[in-house]
Amino acid sequence: MDVNVRATVAGFLAALGVLAVLLVFVGVDETLAAVQMADPAILALLPVVSLAWLTAWGLSLRVVLGVIGIPISTLKAISIYTTAVFANNVTPFGQAGGEPITAFLISDATESRYETGLAAIASVDALNLFPSLSLAAVGLGYYAATATLGRQLQVAGVAVAALAVLIPLVGYAVWRRRDVVEDTLARSLTTLASGVYRLLPNRQAPTEQSIRVRVDGFFHAIERVATDRRQLVLALGFATIGWLALSTSLWLSLYALDARVPLAAALLIVPIASIASVTPLPGGLGGIEAVLITLLVPTTSVTAPTAAAAVIIHRSVTYWLPTVLGGVGAIAFGLNRK
Repeated sequence: MDVNVRATVAGFLAALGVLAVLLVFVGVDETLAAVQMADPAILALLPVVSLAWLTAWGLSLRVVLGVIGIPISTLKAISIYTTAVFANNVTPFGQAGGEPITAFLISDATESRYETGLAAIASVDALNLFPSLSLAAVGLGYYAATATLGRQLQVAGVAVAALAVLIPLVGYAVWRRRDVVEDTLARSLTTLASGVYRLLPNRQAPTEQSIRVRVDGFFHAIERVATDRRQLVLALGFATIGWLALSTSLWLSLYALDARVPLAAALLIVPIASIASVTPLPGGLGGIEAVLITLLVPTTSVTAPTAAAAVIIHRSVTYWLPTVLGGVGAIAFGLNRK
C-alpha cells in the first residue's frame, strides 16, 4: 500500500497547526485542566465503544463483499476496514483520498479485481451516509421540539435537509443515465491513461476496451449491492450501529467531564462534523475538531474548554486509536505481500 510520505507529513503538520490555533483560541490551560478531570472509568470504556464502531462498519463491508460474490471472514473484514480507516486518516480529503488505497487493499486481500474492491468500499461509504443523515435529523428534531434553534443549528438543519434531498436525487439521476456515465468515464480514463503512460518508458497504456470492461465491472458490482434488498437492509443496520457508537463516544466523553447533555446532541453533531473530512487535511484532522467544538458550545451550553476537552478525548479513540491499529494492519499487509 503506497502512501505519499511527503504529502502525509505536510498534511499532518498543517492539521496540527490548525489544532494548535484552535486550542490557543479556546484556552490551552483551561482545556488541559478539563481533560485531567475526566472520569477514568468512562475513559476506559471509550476504546470499547470505538472498537464497536469499527466492528459494525467492518461487518457492513463483509455484507457488501458477500453480495458481490467475495466471501470473507468476519475478522478479516474488520481488519481490512480498520486498515482502510488508517488510509483515510493519513491521506488528504479523508475518504475521497483513501478510497483508491482501500480498493487496492480489498482487491489484494480478497484476490479480486481492483474495480470490485473500489465498488465495495464505495458502496459501504454510500450506505454509511444515509444513517448519518437520519440520525442527524433525529437530533435536529429533538432540539426543534425542546428548544429554540440557534443560528448554528439553523445552518446545520439546512445542511442536513439539503443533503437528504440532494444526494438521493443526484444518485438517482446518475443511475438512470449510468450508460452515459459509463461511456463518459471510460473515455475520460482512456485519455488520462494515455497521457500518464507517455511518461512511463517501456510501458503500454491499457486499451479503451479493457478500461470499459473494468468500468462496467464496477457498475455491475454496485448494481448487485443495490438490488439485494435483504443484504442492503443488513448492511444499513450495521452502518447505523456504527454511527450510534461514534455518537455515543462523544456523549460519553462529555459525560466523563461531568457534562450532562442529551444523546440527541451527539446524534446531530457527529454526522455534521464528519463532513469536514473532505478538507485537504488528513482524515479531516483539525477541521472535524473545529466543527465539533463550534456546534457543541451553543447546542449543549458547555464551556468552550469543556467542549474542546471532550472533543480531544473523543477524537483520541475515534481518530488516533484506529489510525494506530490500522497502521499495524497496513504493516502486516505489507509484510504478507513481501
